[in-house]
Amino acid sequence: MGGWPVGDAGAIDEVDALAGDAFPIALRAAIRASGLSLDRIQYRLRARGLTISVTALSYWQSGRRRPERPESMSALKHLEEVLGVESGSLTALLGPPRPRGRAQRTPAAIPIEALWDNREQLAPLLARMDLASDTSLTRISQHDRVEIAGDRGERSVRVRQVLRAEHDGADRWISVYDVAKPGNPLPRIVPLQSCRLGRVAKDPAAGLIVSELLFDRPLSRGETVIMEYEVAMSGPPYARGDDSFCRKFRLPVRDYVVEMRFDPTDLPAFCHQVSTPADDPDAATRRDLVVDSAGRTHAVVLGFGPGTFTVEWGWVP
Repeated sequence: MGGWPVGDAGAIDEVDALAGDAFPIALRAAIRASGLSLDRIQYRLRARGLTISVTALSYWQSGRRRPERPESMSALKHLEEVLGVESGSLTALLGPPRPRGRAQRTPAAIPIEALWDNREQLAPLLARMDLASDTSLTRISQHDRVEIAGDRGERSVRVRQVLRAEHDGADRWISVYDVAKPGNPLPRIVPLQSCRLGRVAKDPAAGLIVSELLFDRPLSRGETVIMEYEVAMSGPPYARGDDSFCRKFRLPVRDYVVEMRFDPTDLPAFCHQVSTPADDPDAATRRDLVVDSAGRTHAVVLGFGPGTFTVEWGWVP
């Protein structure tokens, strides 16, 4: 879950030039003229009964994606009203729909703000870290094992990663953990294999903890490392979150596995996975998961990211 804010106006201009599209230029100008942040725009659209993510708005104005689905086109009409531009002026700039599908996507690192809702609180914590290694590490494999206690609180998350250095000198991984419910106690980050704890930055009010996990030594280009660490919660009793586990990827991962372990005496009534690509939030897919009698289930995704992969569960009241 590592990453940091990146991007500048020059990069956006380059995207526009590559896209050859007047829509993102006009949209960005309208947003700038309105004086509204993307968060405020999202809030005003939500007040109209529309659910459009900040990620989608960010990609629309950068030219990497455009509104094409019926629900997105409907939201665009309301967006014109929110921004105070002439009705239909932005819609008229949309050309024919672009080809869709996996073949048209080119995964690349994205700004961390596009993945975290509480990015204003996260940015100062990341600023205290050495982030130089993050984009030098290819995510080959990641395995999360999440344990839910009998009191329905989160007991621990054990993380195992296989990483490959694309440049000499990569020496650390940045872990970001969000407790989901601000006010819940922050966990301890416990190194287990091929790493040790470096700097740690916390914002208890926001429910955020950012940690450096330092490798045993700097890696050479092409070298791999298998590292493990645990996110350990205080308890019992264990604080209950929002009954979900979300892994955020700002760079692609070749394979991702998440195991869920529930108390067999208190199995959830439902459990499902939600896979959401960052460049097309409207294309989120959902799949039900079966929890066995021992309280175990898992999900696997290949070639995923950037985006978020979430497991959600719940009990009958």
